[in-house]
Amino acid sequence: MRLKHFTVAFGQQLFKALGDDSRVRILHLLLRNREMVVADLEQVLDFTQTKTSRQLAYLKNAGLVSMRRLDNWMFYFIKEEAVELLQQLLGFMEKDPQLVHDQQIYQTLWSNRELAAYKLQNRRWQGE
Repeated sequence: MRLKHFTVAFGQQLFKALGDDSRVRILHLLLRNREMVVADLEQVLDFTQTKTSRQLAYLKNAGLVSMRRLDNWMFYFIKEEAVELLQQLLGFMEKDPQLVHDQQIYQTLWSNRELAAYKLQNRRWQGE
């Protein structure tokens, strides 16, 4: 489902959501990485849990973000109907130094997580 038409009220919510750099940074990370947990967003953005959760709640109430639960983890993602619109809007900011830096931090975090999983898997094979 894509946004074909939206009301002035939705447009107002959308532009208010994009009017805060914290929310733009979160949306950019979610757009680039499909879904993320609060702990990862906190670490990448150097936000408190409270600030991260508050901004995610704002984006959820604006109709841009949704979540799914997996065990104790809440995964946040951009709603399918908003992806195309946000890709177009955030595409203009793609080379912003702050957004590029945020993505680089997440990539480092992710690669370290993959390395740790690989080491753990090898340890099991070697019977340690």
